[in-house]
Amino acid sequence: MPHAYLAWWALAGVDGAVAEAPVNWLRLASARSPGLAGAAAPIAPPAPDKPRTLDAFLSWLATDSAQPERRWPGQPILPTGPARAPLMVITDMPDLADAGAGTLFADRAGVLFDAMLRAIGLSRDAIALASLFTVRPPGGMVEASDLATVADRMRLHVHLAAPHRLLLLGDRTIRALLPTGSVPDTSGLHPFNHDGGIVSAVATFHPRLLLTQPAAKIECWHALQSLIEEHHP
Repeated sequence: MPHAYLAWWALAGVDGAVAEAPVNWLRLASARSPGLAGAAAPIAPPAPDKPRTLDAFLSWLATDSAQPERRWPGQPILPTGPARAPLMVITDMPDLADAGAGTLFADRAGVLFDAMLRAIGLSRDAIALASLFTVRPPGGMVEASDLATVADRMRLHVHLAAPHRLLLLGDRTIRALLPTGSVPDTSGLHPFNHDGGIVSAVATFHPRLLLTQPAAKIECWHALQSLIEEHHP
């Protein structure tokens, strides 16, 4: 107990005739004495500004070291196509054959993909083409946190690219981007929310699945018809 009294009088300044600064005894000790409360919590750095143009976005995607794909080997396959394209096609990631070719939808899947485009009156040079992941991860497996990151990134991409319609290919793409996470169906147009509003999207099977399950081509065709009707009312 004597030690407590001595500490009180020391804090009161009895050991000195004049204090350097007044002391507010009604304040909490942690507020009076920062040294007793420990170091202040570090201030988080401000989030970097998002790209505001499509060109700036593509440059950021190609050079930013914080992109999740930087952890994996392989050369990124970047998005292609013009802004305000009549259709933007989004897939999940490059296939094994794509990495060697340096382009999405190479090999047999690419032949089928081109046939799908011809069926709706389009070709590759008229569309915008992108994948959620620009590099295929080892084993084709991704973590949920990475999928959420690239889904947010794609919403920004769609906003800046401003396509007239979207075509989402594959179950993983659809689950990441559509609000209901629905599997491919023939229900026509789905609303896709991006950073600047809403654009209509058609969801269907990936060509890689159609190669192994030809019966799914019928459902795929029904989905693509929604795009044909949109372009030719």
